Amino acid sequence: MKRKVLITLSILFSLGMTGLFIYYLVKHDHTRWQVALGGIFVSLLPLGLLKMKKNPFNIPIIIGYYLFLFCSLYLGSISSFYLHLKWWDSTLHFFKGMFVGFVGISLFKHWIPKEARSNVSIGILFLFVLSLAVFSSALWEIYEFVGDLTLTHTMQRGGNSDTMFDLLCGLSGGLITAIYSLIRKKRLKERCWT
Repeated sequence: MKRKVLITLSILFSLGMTGLFIYYLVKHDHTRWQVALGGIFVSLLPLGLLKMKKNPFNIPIIIGYYLFLFCSLYLGSISSFYLHLKWWDSTLHFFKGMFVGFVGISLFKHWIPKEARSNVSIGILFLFVLSLAVFSSALWEIYEFVGDLTLTHTMQRGGNSDTMFDLLCGLSGGLITAIYSLIRKKRLKERCWT
């Protein structure tokens, strides 16, 4: 089931982005065709998970990935939500922080054998999830900074204030997921002992 969802979403999203790429290329809208071209590549990336023996990501994470792509690439950049809705960018950074936190939980479960998980401190899981979310926010801001230096001048419209607010939103989203992981692991640990 997970495999079918991954393939279906990847094909649908890449076809949609291909259509937009052709449309905006013909219209000579260089900003939008570049976004659509990037959308084709990032929509096909998860197909690499099919080569793994066991895909660590569940269906909600796969759907969350494509939801984020749709909201950031299509709605945010192509439909100009970033320009017309001031709260759009920070909301996506918050969502991304939460999303990457859940990716962190999945990776933790994938990398740490089930028998060893009970011996791992709940603080380690909390720090791992939070650190991954903050790291992804920092990488995104570096991407925006480099993008503004080389290609556009529109990614960091608010300069340093925009960057810091985006980082705070990513941190907040990651913190919520990290607290969730802490509470969940604590409850699972308590069940094992009773």
